[in-house]
Amino acid sequence: MSFLNAVINKLEDEVLSEELQERVDLIQHKIKFMEQVTVACLDTENHLNFDLEGIINDAGGVLQADISQARVLIYLEKGAGMLEMMGIVPSLLNKDWPAVEYNRVYLLDDQAAEASDASAMVALLEDIAEMLYPGYFIFGNEGKNWSSFGV
Repeated sequence: MSFLNAVINKLEDEVLSEELQERVDLIQHKIKFMEQVTVACLDTENHLNFDLEGIINDAGGVLQADISQARVLIYLEKGAGMLEMMGIVPSLLNKDWPAVEYNRVYLLDDQAAEASDASAMVALLEDIAEMLYPGYFIFGNEGKNWSSFGV
């Protein structure tokens, strides 16, 4: 059972629980036929952040401690929105990192990352799935909850 399935199973509202479970199942069904994506989640000082490990795993990612091995970089900083990070992140990037070379750098809004209820966690799962597998998932939150950061 995944991290999110356990959160959803605790809900008392059966209709909401069923809806959220369908959204999670859709993602998990699609990704089981795809290769897992290595991900490094960083703050604005390039320190590794493991807060989203459960959701990243449920979205088909594997959190990577070695940035030079990550195919995707997700920048997230508590108290900093995407706009603020846009001014900070460019100086943090190393052009030799695979994620930078292939333009797979993303900024995650701090509000989206602080998901505390089941609905917000499922929305975060959808956002991360869209980052990891662009073209396979389109949930429409790019620009609101997260942004692709072209270098």
